[in-house]
Amino acid sequence: MSKEAKIYGYLAEFANAQEIYHAAEKIRDAKYSRWDCYSAFPIHGLDAAMGLKRSKLPIFVLCGATLGFITAISLAYITQVIIYPTVVQAKPANLFTIPAFFPIMFELTILFSGFTVLFGVLGLMKLPCFHHPLFNSKQFSRVTDDGFFIAIEAADQQFSAEATRELLESIGGTNLEVVYDEVVEEVQSKA
Repeated sequence: MSKEAKIYGYLAEFANAQEIYHAAEKIRDAKYSRWDCYSAFPIHGLDAAMGLKRSKLPIFVLCGATLGFITAISLAYITQVIIYPTVVQAKPANLFTIPAFFPIMFELTILFSGFTVLFGVLGLMKLPCFHHPLFNSKQFSRVTDDGFFIAIEAADQQFSAEATRELLESIGGTNLEVVYDEVVEEVQSKA
């Protein structure tokens, strides 16, 4: 009895950083949208070669920082002016007591920004991911050592088993491997 596994996509190896860079440009030009490049180190300009847009993270961080700043002003004003008025040298605290409020405004702005970065990165990268189908590949473990790989997902609208394989071979991909969503094991029953 055999169990059929769902295909995740193709994994192709490239010889060096220059080859993977040019291969990324050709895959981008072929209008694939669900694919990624993997290497042991960052490759300058690969984001542009892949056609990736700028990250949305700075917008999230700006919103988080603004929320932290507003929270700090509200907290300081409500506690020092409304709930428990502080009088220093016969002068009551008011909205214009910014020097006294500055430390908490600075700290909460930085704190909210930091948490926004942490949770924004985790959300945008879809982490934590406890298992990825590429971990089923025998050759993918070399990516952290000396390998350069491109994986094209079968979920891509442009994906065609034959055409995608031909594209990867034509742009210099070697050691092409079909990657499955789960490990394929054959179980035979003794009858």
